[in-house]
Amino acid sequence: MVRCNFNCEETSFVAAPESCDVLIIGGGPAGSTAAALLAKSGRDVVLLEKDAHPRFHIGESLLPCNVAIFERLGIHDEIRAMGVFKPGAEFISDDTGQSVDFNFATGIEQRFTYSYHVRRSEFDKALFANAARSGARAMERMRVIDVVRPRDNNATNRARVTARHQDGASHLFYPRYVLDASGRDTFMANQLHKKKTDKRNNTAAVYGHFRHVKCRTEGDMVGCISIHLTKDGWFWVIPLRDEISSVGFVGTPAAFKARRGGLQDFLLDRIGQSRTLSERMQKAELASDVMTAGNYSYRARGGWGEGYMMIGDAFAFVDPVFSSGVMLAMGGGELGANVANVWLDDPAAGRKLAQQSERRLCRAMNRLCWLIYRINEPALRNMLMAPRNVLGMRDGLVSLLAGNLDLRRESRVSVMAFRVAYNLLSVAERIGLRIGQSPCGAAR
Repeated sequence: MVRCNFNCEETSFVAAPESCDVLIIGGGPAGSTAAALLAKSGRDVVLLEKDAHPRFHIGESLLPCNVAIFERLGIHDEIRAMGVFKPGAEFISDDTGQSVDFNFATGIEQRFTYSYHVRRSEFDKALFANAARSGARAMERMRVIDVVRPRDNNATNRARVTARHQDGASHLFYPRYVLDASGRDTFMANQLHKKKTDKRNNTAAVYGHFRHVKCRTEGDMVGCISIHLTKDGWFWVIPLRDEISSVGFVGTPAAFKARRGGLQDFLLDRIGQSRTLSERMQKAELASDVMTAGNYSYRARGGWGEGYMMIGDAFAFVDPVFSSGVMLAMGGGELGANVANVWLDDPAAGRKLAQQSERRLCRAMNRLCWLIYRINEPALRNMLMAPRNVLGMRDGLVSLLAGNLDLRRESRVSVMAFRVAYNLLSVAERIGLRIGQSPCGAAR
């Protein structure tokens, strides 16, 4: 047996061991999605969540591709009722004051034209409850502390999972398959020493909820997410219900190195330094604690093995500039459910599908990361603020921003054209700087 343990102290169990087909670590979007789909397919599923819903979580802006998953889960009406309609995104430049809209309805893929902003406490609770309604044995306040995996690939072998309830009682489970959806705890990636921090995107975030932030009140982009491009990073502004907006700053190490005082002072100071955002927040009032998250981006070296798979943030997390977190988590939950279903019937086929699914997810993340790595580069910011639709570049970018990461041929061509144009502009800007010209090509 191969052990992945969180806590190695001696454990006494209060109940007889329980067997199941699939045990899922974590009841967030990835875990709850996988649990509902597996339970609906007739599998015996145990879903363990370390906290109790509702609980606060960041990542409140969803993408149009999430809507298709809501439909498959049968919860679209419930999410619509709790959410704020999101037609797209606007990018705003602190350098020029210019604003550019990206309406999802203009993308190449017309199945995905809108989404929602949600309070994650309500959203995650709804997904968890849906998993329970679908037949999963959903348990809260149950922290997994130990996973012992079978050493060989014998299909009759089972993992051994130890969980501890908040009251101190320990429980033992024998699943045939394990899905790790533990989020940024990255349970199995940490214990198997597979977690790798993405040094190319070593950012951190500070954020909170505010009342009375000035948002759009008319036009077809009412409810859009705002991305303010500023020095050493960017801000998000997400309109929620009850006149609340989520506002956060994602910055480079240089931005946080200059921090003076506490988190609240730092966030308010950065807002004050942004000429475009500060104007919108003249009447704003802080309505929550100010929180932070550091070392944003990481990925596991291999997301699956004998009898297990990592999904959602347990496998990887990328900078949220394009609101991809929940979409990647729920998409990963679907992939994980498919792999588990196949593996339980045919382990050899399950291994093949796990490998294919990991490659598919990594391709999607790599497409996003190409943009994310360059979000602070002048060339990319110039292209975002002055988008052209030659070869469908703008429309392809909108489809990518909508979360359509499994790009069809026409979208791939458009995105590739955008990347080529970026590379040419980057070269031109570097040459311009060397010969004493501004990045726009005008002589100084």
